[in-house]
Amino acid sequence: MMPASDNTGAVTVDHRRDVVVVDTAAYRLEVDRQRPRAVLRDPGADGRVWSRLSLLASLDLVGGRDESYGIAPVEIADHTPDAVEFVVAASSPLWRHKAVHLRCTAGGVELWAVASGAGWRDARLDEVTLLGGRAILASGAAGTFRSSIGFASLFSPAPTEPVHVVRPSAVASSLGVVGDAEPGRLHGIFSPPPLCWALGAAAPTGATAVPDGPWWGMSLCAPVSELTMTSARYDPLDGGFLLRLDYEGHTRGDAEVVTPRVVLRPAATPWQALTDYHDLLVSLGWAPPPGDPAATPAWWSEPVFCGWGAQCARAAALGAEAVDTGLVGGAGAVAAPDLARQDVYDEFLAVLATAGLDPGIIVIDDRWQAAYGSAEPDLDRWPDLRGWIAAQHAAGRRVLLWWKAWDPGGLPADECVTDATGRPVAVDVANAAYRERLSAIVAGLLGPDGLDADGFKLDFTQRAPSGTSLRATDGPWGIAALHTLLATITTAARGVKPDALIVTHTPHPSFGDVCDMVRLNDVLERDVHGDPVSVVDQLRFRHAVATHSLPGHLIDTDQWPMPDRASWRAYVAAQAELGTSNPALPALYYLESIDNSGEQLTRDDLALVARTWADYRTRRDAVRAAEYRENS
Repeated sequence: MMPASDNTGAVTVDHRRDVVVVDTAAYRLEVDRQRPRAVLRDPGADGRVWSRLSLLASLDLVGGRDESYGIAPVEIADHTPDAVEFVVAASSPLWRHKAVHLRCTAGGVELWAVASGAGWRDARLDEVTLLGGRAILASGAAGTFRSSIGFASLFSPAPTEPVHVVRPSAVASSLGVVGDAEPGRLHGIFSPPPLCWALGAAAPTGATAVPDGPWWGMSLCAPVSELTMTSARYDPLDGGFLLRLDYEGHTRGDAEVVTPRVVLRPAATPWQALTDYHDLLVSLGWAPPPGDPAATPAWWSEPVFCGWGAQCARAAALGAEAVDTGLVGGAGAVAAPDLARQDVYDEFLAVLATAGLDPGIIVIDDRWQAAYGSAEPDLDRWPDLRGWIAAQHAAGRRVLLWWKAWDPGGLPADECVTDATGRPVAVDVANAAYRERLSAIVAGLLGPDGLDADGFKLDFTQRAPSGTSLRATDGPWGIAALHTLLATITTAARGVKPDALIVTHTPHPSFGDVCDMVRLNDVLERDVHGDPVSVVDQLRFRHAVATHSLPGHLIDTDQWPMPDRASWRAYVAAQAELGTSNPALPALYYLESIDNSGEQLTRDDLALVARTWADYRTRRDAVRAAEYRENS
């Protein structure tokens, strides 16, 4: 039996008639002895209530919905001076044993569920809910129960359209590896983002504004191999919320299942919450520590020219000409990928040279491949891609190839995830034959006997396969599958070119070993009222997410799409500003005109880019010289 009160450590436990009170310098938690509920509040008996946390969980299997009944009174499973752990066991129609664990330390609260002994031979997880779930209580109340919302706002690290970095707490949020431009799905700009929200006391004040605190970080923590969900969703309803994890039937549940931990920690700002999340994963060995900047190849920090924006702008201009000649939709219509051509890129290089711009990195964008999945060069577009890359090397530049993740084009169906009809919908990274093929493709693109390119700009990581009916080899799914995909590419790239550069839009801390540079990705447009959102404010928000989630990683600031020339100029200036004190590279996407407005870029516009590049290189070289003197 536990003593009535324990005041020996950083965590004080007070056993009362109806509740067990946990006090720390940062918070108070009042755990109900009979009901699956715990009140999280600021320190002291009269502190602000952030949430009445539900100590329920549901772990659904394909073909069966879980619910809790016969819920046992809370028990203390472990108690030390530094921590106390509670357990709430419950009966389930699907699991022989199921319990929710709640662990309190001086720094915060952790909650997770454990289930074992699934009643089916081939049980597979479908959806998991935490901080709430379906239950039948002793009182007779039944249905879905949620944690209460005592906070005013929710910070999401995932850029979305409409743009609302901090949203009302009644608005949902999804973090994961599935998304596109369809309504309700444009949250894949970072895929995956850090699985870390922040709960705020103040109401939202603008599309990219972050109100003052206090805040609580709310993150999901597990080894990346166990992040087999495609998404994690904050799901609010009528003053309550729970978290939904979509496993989609591709994770076996017939042995013991331990869910990711929900970690709640007080934070002064959302940025502190992201830093805490990164540091926690590193301390647990679930994310790599920051690398040594001195070990970074020097060419990785060179200014970048990516051809995509220039392709889009030229395609838009050609489309406008087609309108004048009545050719829209006919032979005169041109799509941006049609302009990923050797002759067009030579023209881009001529424009750069005329403007006195000498990028250290050239990105050949969509689409140089004959097929996305097999990735052979399209000889009609690039008759001598190897020779073109060699010419860039002779000029002191490196070349990255744009890569569309997950695309099965040109691959055999038996190495792909397929739908119920057998149609390939994505590559199957759990398939050893595909991984072997992918490694050989990468070696051919980067190796000295192949194209001799220098790395990849990996895109479309948000196109992860998603669906219970999809057929795939048993193995990693969701976020874990994406990490496997990128790890296969990275390992193969390093095998033939140790300084190969891998650029991704995956700022989750556990992806630090498969990402050398975080790309901030496509700029969005409007807020919840339909008003335009500053492209510079979006840049600063994303830069902050990346620097706090993957500290020390280089950042590709991107630059597409731009609404008009004035916004583009402001973005160019902001890129230079961010590069002053953080590892943010200036990236140039536009050369001739702006696609959305049709405005032509002038000699003065490109001179602005040249000045910012020169200033960036001067500051970068000064930092390198100082580091060299310090380490000598």
